[in-house]
Amino acid sequence: MLEQAVKPEIKLRQFEGPLDLLLHLIEKNDVDIYDIPISTITSQYMDYIESMKEFDMELASDFLVMGATLVSIKSRMMLPGMQAALGSGEDVVDPREELVISLMRYKRCRIFASDLKERRDKFDGARFRYASTAKSLGITIAPAEQAFSIEEFNEAVAIINERNDSRFTDITAKIKHILRKDKMSVKERIKSIWRSITGKGKILFSSLFGKKAEKMDKVVSFLAVLELVRDNKINVEQDRNFGEISIEEKKV
Repeated sequence: MLEQAVKPEIKLRQFEGPLDLLLHLIEKNDVDIYDIPISTITSQYMDYIESMKEFDMELASDFLVMGATLVSIKSRMMLPGMQAALGSGEDVVDPREELVISLMRYKRCRIFASDLKERRDKFDGARFRYASTAKSLGITIAPAEQAFSIEEFNEAVAIINERNDSRFTDITAKIKHILRKDKMSVKERIKSIWRSITGKGKILFSSLFGKKAEKMDKVVSFLAVLELVRDNKINVEQDRNFGEISIEEKKV
């Protein structure tokens, strides 16, 4: 059983990104990456972030986005019947599936990077030497007995292309989704929200963006609201869990 009371003694900036921090937690707790105890890992992940008293919101936004993702996965895992459905082998989409895929890709890239670094350190002093020609070695090249056939050449190229198509699956769309970066600045969103609130009464958090707003737009808006709360400029209220959040300018 994992011990949630144990908190790691590390700093947020030691990690290259949220996946690096998350993978460290999984390896530290010695758990199966395909069956992540999302509740424990989420608690430890949030403890790391909360341990930072002051940090740049721009630099920490990726870590906070991952924190919001973990909380979302945790809440879906707590839905009635979800644990039983996953344990029974029913055809149910595991909320952790996309996270596991991202972690496996990141772990693979990290292993490749480590291997390349070892190769560089090992062969750093090596020097390239051109291969000796057949003539310099005294080797006589006999003329080919079989004439070149363009048909056979094209057939061989077609076979190689077909083999490569089956080996390398096109994952361009998924890669674009994973690597997509939000172009909206948290600082710009803070200014926009402040203009919407100043001189008005209470407004709802959902009114800060349209109904068709993407998930990243909502996350950036939430980060901007947190920053305004930290600066003691606004008051926020929520009557119940998952209820509407009201925002009001703080009176001086």
